[in-house]
This record gives sequence, structure tokens and C-alpha cells, in this order.
Amino acid sequence: MKTLSLDIRKRILACCDERKHTRDAIAKRFCVSLGMVKKLLRQRKATGEIGDLYHRVGRKPTITQAHRRDMAAAIRERPDLTLAEIRDRLGLGCTLVAIHYALDAMGMTYKKRRSGLASRTETTSGKPASCGPKKSGSGRRGASCSSTNRARRRT
Repeated sequence: MKTLSLDIRKRILACCDERKHTRDAIAKRFCVSLGMVKKLLRQRKATGEIGDLYHRVGRKPTITQAHRRDMAAAIRERPDLTLAEIRDRLGLGCTLVAIHYALDAMGMTYKKRRSGLASRTETTSGKPASCGPKKSGSGRRGASCSSTNRARRRT
């Protein structure tokens, strides 16, 4: 549902301040619910503002800016910290994935070795792999599959 415009909110509260009509009559006049009228009155009394409060909706972040500064300092101090060690060090009650996303948003990548030599790729066995058992004879009948069969396919 869309939020009410600031103009309608002001007009509803102006009608309530006149005290000529009941809240129910005001709600019917402006085509809003009685709960909306009550909410506007309660919001004005509590905060002094009548604008929408969508900026306060949703889950609050577990990792604050202070946590991000502490994470950056801890990584500068000891670059080989694991995500679990960072969580334990800062006393955070969040998942390791949340810490990963926070580090990613900070532009930090997670690598154990930054300046180590690249590992060489070696073969695991000293001899080349064989292609199967050796057969005598020049042709290998029946060794084809549907993708290598030279016979025509039905369409």
C-alpha cells in the first residue's frame, strides 16, 4: 500500500485538532482507516513529525561502521586472520558469510597469501595415461557411440 502524502496527513491532523468530528468520521472523510488516524496522532505526539517512517523499516545491520573499522585494523595488524577469528576477536554474533560480505563491501579480499610464489602444476603420475586395453587388429568394431557413429540417423 502506498504511503499517504504529507498534505493529506496535515489535513487529517488539522481536522483532529479542530475537535468537531470524531476520529471515525475523519477516517471516512479522507478514505483512510481509523488505525491510520490514530497512528498519525500517536506519531506526532511521540516524535513531533508526521512524515512517513519507511527509512526506519527493516532489519538493522549487525556489523556497524565501528565494527568495520575494527575489522580493518585487525586485518592490518594480522593479515592471515580467518573469518571465524575475526568474528571471535570482535565478539560479533553474526554468520561468517555476513563478515565476508562486509569485507567485500569494504574492498578487502580474503586471501591467505598475498605475495607468495605461485604453485607449479605437476603431473600426479610419471607416465602418460593409457587409452584402455590394447587389442590386436587394425579396426575396432562396436567401439563407437551415437555421437561418433557414421551411420545416418533418423530424423
